[in-house]
Amino acid sequence: MQLTGLDLSIIAAYMVAVTTIGVLLTKRAAKSLDSYLLGGKTLPWYFLGLSNASGMFDISGTMWLVTIGFVYGLKSIWLPWLWPTFNQIFLMVYLSAWLRRSNARTGAQWLVTRFGTGTGANLSHVVVVVFALISALGFLAYGFIGLGKFVELFVPWEVVQPYLGIEVSPEYVPHLYGIVFTLVAVIYTVLGGMTSIVLADVLQYTIMTVSAVVVAVIAMLSL
Repeated sequence: MQLTGLDLSIIAAYMVAVTTIGVLLTKRAAKSLDSYLLGGKTLPWYFLGLSNASGMFDISGTMWLVTIGFVYGLKSIWLPWLWPTFNQIFLMVYLSAWLRRSNARTGAQWLVTRFGTGTGANLSHVVVVVFALISALGFLAYGFIGLGKFVELFVPWEVVQPYLGIEVSPEYVPHLYGIVFTLVAVIYTVLGGMTSIVLADVLQYTIMTVSAVVVAVIAMLSL
């Protein structure tokens, strides 16, 4: 599949938009730890909900859903109900209110509210920090390679390579694409903190919603 000028302009506009969000919110995020980590506790609930919903979609997960669709057929639609659906409902209805009342900024800090202080609580704190680091690296790798392979389908390396003037082994091309797009996410995340993450997620969800409608219309007209 070949990308048109319109496709490339949409991609460029998105990358510029999320980077701009991070830059514009830098001063706001720098006011305090609450501003950086929690958006100053002023983000509307519907923005947080859309941000969470947007975070549930990624190209690697989409590839997995399509794969189980081929393997199991229509009954594969029940698989997401085994964990993600009820997990999100529980987090939004119960855990979110609990965490807000604790005034904790991180999961590790919340353990002080839950278990207090002492040897056991400190060990629990260490376990949560280690688990968070491993989980973050795992999710980055999970989305990183999937994103790179997906981009490679639409932007073949042989088309890009003459303009960059660098040589990359074919097996590492997805890694290079993954690095480029991950760096964009890192920039707006580090600069703007939680507020920029949420607003970028809302923008992503808007794009995905419009795209879903467009794809559905194209599919119906074609079939």
